[in-house]
Amino acid sequence: MTMDGLSMNREQRLRREALSLWKALSSDPPPRGLDGPRLLDAALGLRAPGDYDRIHSPHLRASQITRPK
Repeated sequence: MTMDGLSMNREQRLRREALSLWKALSSDPPPRGLDGPRLLDAALGLRAPGDYDRIHSPHLRASQITRPK
């Protein structure tokens, strides 16, 4: 597994992102045994993510990213 995400499957990338979100929102360790989607739901249940922004792509520029208003 590489850190660039190229050799990771979708589930692995989702879990890695959910863990990163959890760590950004809580000082507590994440719950054990949750898969990526459930861990993401648990992390989002902690509080609103606010300024958490983790879009990583060498092909995207900030001007190309649109978000709901």
